Amino acid sequence: MYLWLKWLHIVSSTVLFGTGAGIAFFFLRAQRTGDVRVIAAVARDVVVADAVFTASAVVTQPISGLLMVKIAGYPLSLPWIWGSLALYCAIGCLWLPVVWLQIRMRDLATAAASSGVSLPPLYHRYYRRWFAFGWPAFAGVLVIFWLMVTKPGA
Repeated sequence: MYLWLKWLHIVSSTVLFGTGAGIAFFFLRAQRTGDVRVIAAVARDVVVADAVFTASAVVTQPISGLLMVKIAGYPLSLPWIWGSLALYCAIGCLWLPVVWLQIRMRDLATAAASSGVSLPPLYHRYYRRWFAFGWPAFAGVLVIFWLMVTKPGA
């Protein structure tokens, strides 16, 4: 059971990290085109990818991780465990606004594309916030990976 959970945990962390990096890459590339139709199309895909891949991995990660901790007999008080959990919660506090921003940006871009107008200033304000929230969340995931691999204090 432990090895199956470990496999699931590794796969879901890969999905979480990979989808996040992919979403960021393609959304940034779409922004650089300046083409409202491209931005709207990519924004639609970003929202779907986050809902399907990121959300499922977000749920799987703590469940599989905590079950492994229980099976292995680690106390939750170990620094690498509570550090990972604290960072995971902090990343979630950044990710939820990002999801909201992505949905709003998708709606604004879709409306602009269908009307043949430029993106409104509100879109650009949301985009700057999306970008600002993304960096610390991305860095936080990397720190969690380090904690899981090195297990300091174990």
